[in-house]
Amino acid sequence: MGSMVDSVQPGGNIQRNSPSRLSRAARAKNRAAFLADAEGSGFIPSASVEVRFERADARVAQKLAIDEGAEVTVRDRVLRADGRVVQLSVSRLPRELTRGTGVEEADTGPGGTYARLEEAGHPPASFVEQVGARMPTAAERALLPAGAPVLTVTRVALKEDGSPLEVNDMVLVADRYQLSYAWLAD
Repeated sequence: MGSMVDSVQPGGNIQRNSPSRLSRAARAKNRAAFLADAEGSGFIPSASVEVRFERADARVAQKLAIDEGAEVTVRDRVLRADGRVVQLSVSRLPRELTRGTGVEEADTGPGGTYARLEEAGHPPASFVEQVGARMPTAAERALLPAGAPVLTVTRVALKEDGSPLEVNDMVLVADRYQLSYAWLAD
């Protein structure tokens, strides 16, 4: 199974380890995702979070297997390591799954979004990530360090039956991240 490791290395890199950073065990210890990155890397994490509701466009509807125009909950985050912006992250989830849960709050509480989904009876069973690279858009350049290319990661969280729970579009400052993968040979 694929793996990405999270930690700031001496050269300033943050490594991502998706299996451990998104695990139930990590959520139970409130060490999921960016908090796990910080713990393993030694940086002080901070985030700005905006929660809003919007209608799914064609791309989001396709990724979430919902109707175009269906209401989605959007969690728009700017993530910082030691005060420096290192990642932009926008999650979109079907509103029917988030209504009345902590997912709709800026502070989702211990274990984050996936812990709140699990409490609501929608535990994530697997994740699929697609990784790319490009130069930042004008809007991204306004938030990110000047001149740095970005890595793009689109993650879809899936339920046991394969139905999507969330699509998360991330933009990572390329010179701060190192993506490492490990999997079993068949």
